[in-house]
Amino acid sequence: MAEGSLTGGGLEAAAMAPERTGWAVEQEPASLEKGLFQDEDSCSDCSYRDKPGSSLQSFMPEGKTFFPEIFQTNQLLFYERFRAYQDYILADCKASEVQEFTAEFLEKVLEPSGWRAVWHTNVFKVLVEVTDVDFAALKAVVRLAEPYLCDSQVSTFTMECMKELLDLKEHRLPLQELWVVFDDSGVFDQTALAIEHVRFFYQNIWRSWDEEEEDEYDYFVRCVEPRLRLHYDILEDRVPSGLIVDYRNLLSQCEESYRKFLNLRSSLSNCNSDSEQENISMVEGLKLYSEMEQLKQKLKLIENPLLRYVFGYQKNSNIQAKGVRPSGQKITHVVSSTMMAGLLRSLLTDRLCQEPGEEEREIQFHSDPLSAINACFEGDTVIVCPGHYVVHGTFSIADSIELEGYGLPDDIVIEKRGKGDTFVDCTGADIKISGIKFVQHDAVEGILIVHRGKTTLENCVLQCETTGVTVRTSAEFLMKNSDLYGAKGAGIEIYPGSQCTLSDNGIHHCKEGILIKDFLDEHYDIPKISMVNNIIHNNEGYGVVLVKPTIFSDLQENAEDGTEENKALKIQTSGEPDVAERVDLEELIQCATGKMELYARTDPSEQVEGNCEIVNELIAASTQKGQIKKKRLSELGITQADDNLMSQEMFVGIVGNQFKWNGKGSFGTFLF
Repeated sequence: MAEGSLTGGGLEAAAMAPERTGWAVEQEPASLEKGLFQDEDSCSDCSYRDKPGSSLQSFMPEGKTFFPEIFQTNQLLFYERFRAYQDYILADCKASEVQEFTAEFLEKVLEPSGWRAVWHTNVFKVLVEVTDVDFAALKAVVRLAEPYLCDSQVSTFTMECMKELLDLKEHRLPLQELWVVFDDSGVFDQTALAIEHVRFFYQNIWRSWDEEEEDEYDYFVRCVEPRLRLHYDILEDRVPSGLIVDYRNLLSQCEESYRKFLNLRSSLSNCNSDSEQENISMVEGLKLYSEMEQLKQKLKLIENPLLRYVFGYQKNSNIQAKGVRPSGQKITHVVSSTMMAGLLRSLLTDRLCQEPGEEEREIQFHSDPLSAINACFEGDTVIVCPGHYVVHGTFSIADSIELEGYGLPDDIVIEKRGKGDTFVDCTGADIKISGIKFVQHDAVEGILIVHRGKTTLENCVLQCETTGVTVRTSAEFLMKNSDLYGAKGAGIEIYPGSQCTLSDNGIHHCKEGILIKDFLDEHYDIPKISMVNNIIHNNEGYGVVLVKPTIFSDLQENAEDGTEENKALKIQTSGEPDVAERVDLEELIQCATGKMELYARTDPSEQVEGNCEIVNELIAASTQKGQIKKKRLSELGITQADDNLMSQEMFVGIVGNQFKWNGKGSFGTFLF
């Protein structure tokens, strides 16, 4: 029997699940001495404790009607749910065996009768008494309790209506809709906890299409564990808000596509096999199936704790540029917590002195940098004086402005506190940032994102919390003489179709140094990259990682083509015979911690080879993409001249970089 202490309260926990009833709430997980069935002396037989009394807390349901208290069970920690599903409920079952295994588990721990519960739906809640349990169907046989207690959103929902409804349901209700009435004897603790695990599983973990997936004996590893981790990562604010929205939208789309697919499949089974309508329906079915598979793959990428940060999400920035000030004037904004006479004299001499013939410029003073940024129009300049500034919002820069520190970066520190989105969000055509140290705390997103336009970062220090700098598609990023460290993801993420120039920087103590994304399925150009004289060191993984897809049909056809052209491509892509091996997505997700095909250079003496290796791999990826494009055009009857590789102005200026003491080597390729 479980021993523990659970506290009451309310925190919304609809992070991953469809709409839930009002009591399906989560709180910040409280400490437990022991979880469900963690009795050290009798784990295997799930026996009751010798110690009398309930180990669970109770809470009073909200509403106009005074219901009895119910067990507070929805506050369990991750490891408690994990162990219950892994050791007692699902074990190594297949997806098709989930209900059978759950029924066997309930037979061992659930009291078959003699307990009361509140039947709670989105419309009403009513007190019932359980007379029997149909374990195979995961349902309880109930009758209305005495005295009759009901709280309904519909005033006309009388006792007679409730009896009719129960008659229609043959008095059999799903267990997950029942909340066990509190009993301080401890007899019904296991019943309450077991129903909580069933309820949580079907509301947050189970997907309607799971049974149609590959029916292997690793359902817990493939589906339950990653979904459970994502649920708790969301509860604990470890997932960006935009990624949560993306996940929910994908989940809704996949459920809708699956519903349409089932309806179509059902209609096909009832029509004439030779009819034209069936042929049309089969084509529609194939389209729905393909759409559903793509959505499921995207869901898996987000559910996997490693891949969700490798691939991130396409956050759309809605920042609107103000443009030129109506008066046409440009303003210099000076930021200082306190303005001393000596500092003002220095500013007037160094930065604010008007040149002969120069148009007079207005100066505005601010006590914090965020207010100065928000006050900017096109062409303004923000000068930040020495000091330590703490901000709680995002620097949303949509106009072409200059943000510069007056002094050394270590003397001009801007620190972001509080959970939220990106620290610096750039969408302006030409943004320049220099001489500032940015420090990020309690973040769930990166320190700087360049969505579009050009952003130049010079002589800055970036102390990251999650990912570092993200350069989105069609954006341009120039970083010079700067230091970036501390990212739990990649120090710099470079998306397809972007431009990135890195010169004389230090990138260190991150999960990965630089991550280059090459999504062939998106039809983006490979990013244009220049890396000169950077020192990339002490990163946990690789200095530079190239992300390449392996699951799309074009790639598979290209890899299976036996022509001399493709043989030459394989040789160019890999200097070693073994690294051409492909891994599919399922394999990647199962083995994300270390069984992926990767290139490595672990010897520090091979720093020069590291530069060459990056160039060769990027050229090979670009060649592969070009061949796929030509193949598509050829299928459409369109022919193109054979472009010279170097005439494409591809990116590449990668020289003089030093790769030192990176955990896995200077360069790796991540196949997904």
